[in-house]
Amino acid sequence: MTAVPDDRFPIPEQAGPGSVWADRTGSRTLRGHNRRGVEIPIGKGEGEISPGELLKLALIGCAGMSADENLARRLGEDFDVRLWAHGNSDASENRYTTLAEEVQLPLEGLTEAEIARIVTVFERAVAAACTVERTIVPGARVTHTVLRDDQESEAVASRSDVTASESPNQQETTQR
Repeated sequence: MTAVPDDRFPIPEQAGPGSVWADRTGSRTLRGHNRRGVEIPIGKGEGEISPGELLKLALIGCAGMSADENLARRLGEDFDVRLWAHGNSDASENRYTTLAEEVQLPLEGLTEAEIARIVTVFERAVAAACTVERTIVPGARVTHTVLRDDQESEAVASRSDVTASESPNQQETTQR
């Protein structure tokens, strides 16, 4: 199914397969669309998702998709994963200063060395293939934490903070 905007406005010349659009539906509310027919209500009301939440979902969605095949080779095709994203914002700057990702994986029965390898695989896959993070990193610090599936509060490993001056190959993974 290919969706196109209605004819209220002409389609911009720059519009292509990856383009998205949003139509105003009310005061500070929009409906986002893509060409595959997906619609997302954008706002801060019930049943709507805020732009900041969309940003965080884009970040963890990209991370999950980037690492999926590599993790499947190590954890099995049908492995479970849940990704979380949290953001700290600075109201005076009107921007997120920190975005943190947490990744929950089934790690029971694995040795510490195997867990460390999975963390490395995840980090390298995201650093190499996550277009969203590679776009965001110069403007915000992004962290990743892989959580033990049986202990929500205990982190298995966390990548050090990334700053604009670091390349993806210079990012380190720390365990705690």
